[in-house]
Amino acid sequence: MNRGNHTGCFLVAFLIGLLLLLLAFWPAAGSLYDLTGEEALRGQLAGVVHWLNTAIRPQPELALELLPEKDSQSPFGVNTFLQQEVESEKRARSLEMARNAGFRFIRQEFQWEDIEIHGKNDFIDRRNVPEGVDAWEKYDLIVDQAQQSGIEIIARLSNPPSWSREQPDEIAGSLAPPDDFQDFADFAATVAARYEGRIHYYQIWNEPNGNDEWGLQDVNPEAYSDLLCLAYQAIKDVDPNSIILAGALTPTLAMDGQNMNDLIYLQRMYNAGAGGCFDVMSAQGYGLWSGAMDQRLRPTVINLPHHLFLRDLMVKNNDGQKPIWISEMGWNVVPENMEARFGRVTEAQQAKYTIEAYERIKSEWLWIGVANYWFLKRPSDSEKDQSWYYFRLLEPDFTPLPVYDALVTYANTALETQEIAEWLRVWQSLRPLLFFAGAALSFFSLLMLLAPHGDSASP
Repeated sequence: MNRGNHTGCFLVAFLIGLLLLLLAFWPAAGSLYDLTGEEALRGQLAGVVHWLNTAIRPQPELALELLPEKDSQSPFGVNTFLQQEVESEKRARSLEMARNAGFRFIRQEFQWEDIEIHGKNDFIDRRNVPEGVDAWEKYDLIVDQAQQSGIEIIARLSNPPSWSREQPDEIAGSLAPPDDFQDFADFAATVAARYEGRIHYYQIWNEPNGNDEWGLQDVNPEAYSDLLCLAYQAIKDVDPNSIILAGALTPTLAMDGQNMNDLIYLQRMYNAGAGGCFDVMSAQGYGLWSGAMDQRLRPTVINLPHHLFLRDLMVKNNDGQKPIWISEMGWNVVPENMEARFGRVTEAQQAKYTIEAYERIKSEWLWIGVANYWFLKRPSDSEKDQSWYYFRLLEPDFTPLPVYDALVTYANTALETQEIAEWLRVWQSLRPLLFFAGAALSFFSLLMLLAPHGDSASP
């Protein structure tokens, strides 16, 4: 083969390498916002750099074939604090407005400290009335009203009473687990027995990996796994048809004792045998500073798609047949003069991002079952000096925020969402391979094209 033929071959190889690189880096997005979830140009440009860096890394293993066939279950849920509403009419109106916004689930606290208040098996509330009142009464009414509204309850079981710990709250922390995990399991079984056939979903704890929700002590995935397994068995013994959700893990990069990275925490749960003690994994879904369309994927980036890494861990631990439910999802509209602990967006962005999040869940993230918006409303505005207050859908007087109006419109007009094409998933998973193949081929071919060649001598 003469020099011209060699040059032609290397040129073709070089062009093929460039084509592979183009395929590796071509974004599956129609705009910079659709790629990065950022609306400002500066954020979009920085986001593109981040995306380029993450697109060529090994992608999470999602194993959709392990999931059971998708049923008609609604993905729309919302967090409520109905136990804090004194008037029954306000609870009923809250449920009515939740239903009008398309929500078919509420994630409602059944606070241990508010039910078994003064001691083991003591369900009389004597905090305000010496003769006491039935501590179950308001929770019974919540269950009745939710049923009448056609809304399912996800009962969040947490918040131990002070009597369950030897140390005072000032030392242990008011959310610290009980000294004897069996006390919590007994409480969980009591709730499940009381509401058998009426409540079908129970979540065991919230954010056990941080935010002081394991008390003022180091978090402990092995201890939480023990508590989870005890509660799981106790509930299943009285209601075998119940569905048990693991506590939602807070997405964090911190590793400081009282906080632990959620991915490390989940792997240690699996190592401790927790895989057999929940039917549904739970995650948090806060968008923080970027919108719902953000496609950046990196374990050290906390954004809405972070749950893909939890899914990857579940698959690697042979647990890919289970779904993930999002316990808390939302964007914060905290005023400019307050600390933006949870990011900051405008009310219009909050409304837009929330609808886009549900669209992605239905079309792209098929392992997500229910996503619970954080939150419907608070009973008063006494917490408006705190950043987290500004996730709400309704003001305490039921005045709707733009995000609520957007959900009502979406619930009544949304068309059936089409799942993304399988070839697109395959392409995204092949990006790292396309990049390395394209880089190697183009680099080697370019070297050969630029290498000096002597004239060929004829015999």
